[in-house]
Amino acid sequence: MRPVCLVIGAGAGIGGNVGRRFAREGLHAVLCRRTDQEGLDRLVGAIEDGGGSASGHLLNAIDGGTLESRVEAVEVEVGPIEVAVYNLGAQIGNRTLGDTSLKAFEMGWRLATFGLFRLAKSVCPRMAERGHGTLLVTSATAAMRGNPGQHSHAAAMGGRRLLCQTLNAEYGPKGVHVAHIVVDGAVDAPDTLGKMLGPDRYRELRETRGDGLLRPDKIADTFWHVAQQHRSAWTHELDLRPYTDSPWWNG
Repeated sequence: MRPVCLVIGAGAGIGGNVGRRFAREGLHAVLCRRTDQEGLDRLVGAIEDGGGSASGHLLNAIDGGTLESRVEAVEVEVGPIEVAVYNLGAQIGNRTLGDTSLKAFEMGWRLATFGLFRLAKSVCPRMAERGHGTLLVTSATAAMRGNPGQHSHAAAMGGRRLLCQTLNAEYGPKGVHVAHIVVDGAVDAPDTLGKMLGPDRYRELRETRGDGLLRPDKIADTFWHVAQQHRSAWTHELDLRPYTDSPWWNG
C-alpha cells in the first residue's frame, strides 16, 4: 500500500502533469478520464518511464456510482488517497440565453459542481478520519466573473468556488486542506486548447505566445506546493495566469 494522488480529469494538460508531478515525489498517481484509453495509457507509461508509479482508468465522474466505486477500490487495493484533484472542465462555449438549452445548463452544473460534491463526499470523510488530506480543485475565470454568453459556465463554476468554501468550513478544522485554484488564462494543453483551435492554429499560437500560455507542468508545480503547505499557513484560493495577461478583475 502506498499514498495516492487521485486525479479526476487526467488529460494531457493540467491533470496529466499534476499526476506526473506527484508521482515524481513518490505518490502513486491514479489517473481517471472519461475517454481515450490510448491517451491514458501514454500518460501512465510516461510516468512509469520516469520512475514513477501510476495506473489509469476510464471513468465518467457524473454517471451512476462509478466515481464512488473507484474511490473505494483505490483505498482498498492501492492505498490511502492523500491528495485528490478535481480537474473536470465545464465550458460549453459562448451561448446566448436563448441558445443555452436546459440540458446544456444542467450538464455544466453536473461537471463543475455535482461531480466535485460526489468526490468530496467520497474522500473528505476518509481524510478527516486519518486527520489529514488535500483536495485540489482546478477552476476558471468564470468562477469569479460572469461574462456574456457564459450563463452555464459561470453559474457552474461559481457553484464550484462556493462548494470549496463550504468544504473548507466543515473539513478544514478536521485536517483536510481544500484549495480552489483559478486558472485565469489559456492553458497550453493539446486535449483542450489544441482540440478547440485545431492543429495548425494551435501550433501557431504556441510559437507566437510562448510563455504567454499557461504551461501545465508549471501549474503542476503550484499544485504540489499547495499540497505541501503547513496547516498554519494554508492557501484556500489562488489564481494563476501568464505574465502577459491582465488579471480577471481587470479584464
